[in-house]
Amino acid sequence: MHALINIFFEADMFNKFKDVNDAKFKGSLTNDIVGLLSLYEATHLRVHGEDILEEALNFTTTHLESAAHSLSPGPLLQQVKHALYQPFWKGNPRLEARQYLSIYRENNSHNETLLTFAKLDFNLLQKVHQKELSEITRWWKELDFVNKLPFARDKVVESYLWALGCYYEPEYSFARMIFGKVTAIMVVIDDIYDVYGTFGELELFTEAVERWDISAMVHLPEQYMKVCYQALLDLYAEIEEKLGNEGNSYRIHYAREAPLILTAQPLILTAAFFQSTAIPNQPFTLATTSLVGMGSVVTKDSLDWVFSDPQIVKAASLIGRLVDDMKSHKKRGHVASSVECYMKEHEATEEQAIIELSKQVNNAWKDVNETCHRPTIFPMQIILRIVNLARMIEVLYKHDDGFTHAGIFLKDVVVSLLVESVPL
Repeated sequence: MHALINIFFEADMFNKFKDVNDAKFKGSLTNDIVGLLSLYEATHLRVHGEDILEEALNFTTTHLESAAHSLSPGPLLQQVKHALYQPFWKGNPRLEARQYLSIYRENNSHNETLLTFAKLDFNLLQKVHQKELSEITRWWKELDFVNKLPFARDKVVESYLWALGCYYEPEYSFARMIFGKVTAIMVVIDDIYDVYGTFGELELFTEAVERWDISAMVHLPEQYMKVCYQALLDLYAEIEEKLGNEGNSYRIHYAREAPLILTAQPLILTAAFFQSTAIPNQPFTLATTSLVGMGSVVTKDSLDWVFSDPQIVKAASLIGRLVDDMKSHKKRGHVASSVECYMKEHEATEEQAIIELSKQVNNAWKDVNETCHRPTIFPMQIILRIVNLARMIEVLYKHDDGFTHAGIFLKDVVVSLLVESVPL
């Protein structure tokens, strides 16, 4: 599977699985459940125009769903059920690794030494992640937003989880800390714009962020805005200092784009799109933030490329917005979502809107896959950060808005990745 993201393969190669007489997939394939699983997983890397993989997806899904009701309990049944629930390519790599460890252990032919090393590797890296979460939680408590800004969501753990989903590798510790802290602050700013601030107050806050200077604080009318603005400047001063120590001071310009965009766009939405059918295409604002702390693999050219809004960033942004809208639109109140806009524009039912928007999400994934199949001049380590952000959307919004409304599923994810080690 991993090889598929590094070389472009012709979809026509799958014709060998078809019957020459009726051009349908061979019925004998249904006897090979492991083969069906492999074909099913491969279909999720399809790009535009690969009709045979669309057929293969329908074929394998139908027969795997049937197999899920007929297979005997065991690791193969677990694999089938999990694949139908969460295809590997669209899943979070760290979660998928944890899931597969438990399945592989039940396989009678497993290599005990390899399994032990895999468990130790997972647990040792989990210790690193636990230490980082402890540090970011301590930072958050010192800000005391829970008491100073009681209207804002307290999402520091979820914010770190986003960072962990973007990159779990040990060498990206600094990047995770940047991403987690910036996301936590951005959630508070989002709540200021969405549920608390008046339009006049928001104009002043937007101007202050655009100025990016401590002297702008005197023009902020409310204490809650001053608290948030001070925390924002302090955080970016910390980031700038660390980037400077690494010889990467130029990256702070890119890191600042996230708050600049996230403060300007809600103001536009409020003024021009309130109770409107128009929904602007919001850029994947955290894409650049996800790269600035990654070390030498990132260059100014690669940051400029991401900032130019290439196809993969547009596609990941669309996946994020549409999946979010489909899962949370009923809880938005006055804020219009893509679902309501589609229903109003096309006089469609909610079900029809969800079906159409789901097709758009699938097409966006094809755009993501095209970049992975035909890489740019930039290394795959950079491409995968954007892919991982799209994957986190798929994972966290599987049942609901898992970020805003942390239910049992998200708690299980946190426990699996950050609390419980893998039993040796």
